[in-house]
Amino acid sequence: MIVWLNGAFGAGKTTAAHELLELMPGSTLCDPALIGTGLRCMLPKERLAQIGDYQELPSWRRLVADTAAALLTEVPGPLIVPMTLLRQEYRDEIFGALAARRIPVRHVLLHAEETILRTRIDQSKTNGGALNRSWCRGQLPAYRAALAWLTADAHTVETSGLTPRQTAEEVAGALREGAGTLEIVQTAEPTAETVAAGVLLFDEEDRVLLVDPTYKPGWEFPGGVVEPGEAPASAGVREVAEELGLTLKSDPRLLVTDWEPPRPPGYGGIRLLFDGGRLAAEEAGRVLLPDAELRGWRFVTETEAAELLPPVRLERLRGALRARETGRPLYMEAGVPVGDQGGRAAA
Repeated sequence: MIVWLNGAFGAGKTTAAHELLELMPGSTLCDPALIGTGLRCMLPKERLAQIGDYQELPSWRRLVADTAAALLTEVPGPLIVPMTLLRQEYRDEIFGALAARRIPVRHVLLHAEETILRTRIDQSKTNGGALNRSWCRGQLPAYRAALAWLTADAHTVETSGLTPRQTAEEVAGALREGAGTLEIVQTAEPTAETVAAGVLLFDEEDRVLLVDPTYKPGWEFPGGVVEPGEAPASAGVREVAEELGLTLKSDPRLLVTDWEPPRPPGYGGIRLLFDGGRLAAEEAGRVLLPDAELRGWRFVTETEAAELLPPVRLERLRGALRARETGRPLYMEAGVPVGDQGGRAAA
């Protein structure tokens, strides 16, 4: 089990974590900041110049989950992880990777009023001195902006008037009662190329429906991996029923076949997008999401989709919208149309 202590700089995560070690037999401290330090030592300065925080590194986010999984082969657990995590897409990526390894996460937010946070930051003894304290203060607006999703996702412990020991005791007591438990879909990481089927559903204004997964960053199309022996179109129908609670009235029409190349650690594979047709307003009103897998859905324009979808999915969507207009399925490789369909020539 992972006990993730979240909160702003100055909330008392590290001091509470050390106290919590004494209250939870068998527990071990797992500090993701050490992974960030290691990456700063190993990565070339040109790469480091591109980021402002090591959390922006995909390698850091992956190594956090990998390191936790490796540590749990050496110690009984739980692992106490004191780390500020303010971007929800990073939470999804890390917690989703842990869920894929069948490692449960308890998410606890240590909260304090901003005046107290500023005082604690100013009084802290940091390795970077005044410069680091200034950086910590500069993160407070991001913490304020993240509070809405943090308080909805995590069990909150108010630390303003508590000592580190009292904070740890509050956390330990809450954990014993099951607080902070996260229900995240346990999608095992692929071990080979996969075939995945997505379904595009449109409203009466021709906006496309996207969903927000809890277990990976970015928005997505309804759909999922095709199971062995399953027809891809049937897989799309099944996924729409499982994810949205809707039954398609007819078989979906193929729009796009996109070959996704392997990019370590991913294996790639074939990605199919089907046209599931239009949803009337009353049908859209019956959408029912599985909480452990999806936290939200919305209809968006192509312009709005560009703000939500990762680049490869956005290009896939654009290809699908083009195919829907022309009535001709489109073949793509890595999001680029191939052949005589306006893209590069086939090899």
